[in-house]
Amino acid sequence: MQTTHMTTRSTPQRTGLRVLCFVALAVIALIPWFSSQFVLHLAVLAALNVLVVNGLALVSRSGQLSLGHAAFMAIGAYVGVLASQHMGLAFWSSALAGTVITAIVALLLGWVILRLKGVYFVLVTFAFGELIRLVLLDFSGITGGANGITGIAAAEFLGIVFDTRAKFYGLALVVALLSVLIMHSLFRSPLGHAIDSVADNPGLAESTGLSVHRLQVFAFVGGCAMAAFGGNLLARYIGYISPESFNTSISIGLIIMLVIGGRQSTWGPLVAAIVLTPLPELFRGAVQTQHIFYGAALILILRFLPGGLAALPDTLCRLVTRRNS
Repeated sequence: MQTTHMTTRSTPQRTGLRVLCFVALAVIALIPWFSSQFVLHLAVLAALNVLVVNGLALVSRSGQLSLGHAAFMAIGAYVGVLASQHMGLAFWSSALAGTVITAIVALLLGWVILRLKGVYFVLVTFAFGELIRLVLLDFSGITGGANGITGIAAAEFLGIVFDTRAKFYGLALVVALLSVLIMHSLFRSPLGHAIDSVADNPGLAESTGLSVHRLQVFAFVGGCAMAAFGGNLLARYIGYISPESFNTSISIGLIIMLVIGGRQSTWGPLVAAIVLTPLPELFRGAVQTQHIFYGAALILILRFLPGGLAALPDTLCRLVTRRNS
């Protein structure tokens, strides 16, 4: 009887808290349009991070973790920009070209390396990321080498040129929300459940007739394609790309966002991007101790919220229920 009473009582609490979270997210999404250009800049980066981290989350939920995710951003960005500058393709056509080429590269690479497990897969993706960076540096006649590519045209769609931060934030926000919606729909479908089962127990999943390798390849290709599109949008927003725009530290930052937000939550990348994108800027005034504060904040979140920031509403509900029981 006591368990039933607690469950009944906690249901409206959870519903109310979730509604409050949705309202808070809506307000946060609207604030940048009424704030400074710097806040708008951070908002654009946060929205792009949502898209790219969602791609990494798709790979992670299949049971793998990539340390070369920024390399696929680089491939998508460079292919898209070069296709636009040298072939005269419009923004969406060049972005699609970059995404498709990246997906093909991910398919060929993933089909081979996804037979590796654990740290071996991580090391290979790290090596691939470094390889892409070196290729971009060495083929300077095409990629611009260490100088990168400058003068990248702004994104344009349906006659609208996204040449201001306010306009581009609108575009990035729509793309970010679409990526969250896609992930939410995917992991409520049988395909998403199959991907989760592969991560939980690959042996059992294989025994039920699921192809672990094919599901992981699907997740890897889809996640890399999302990273490629995010890289293309970043290139259009910044107007400049170089090999250092997609180095290993970017991949590490994406993994941190994934873990802090919550690896098993479709809302994790969204919440993590909102919190972690501006966090280094808050500590920028304390140059000597910036990394200490940043590291301490990450440790506290991991210690008290092992499910990530996305699990905070459920954690609060459990605490309130336990206190009232």
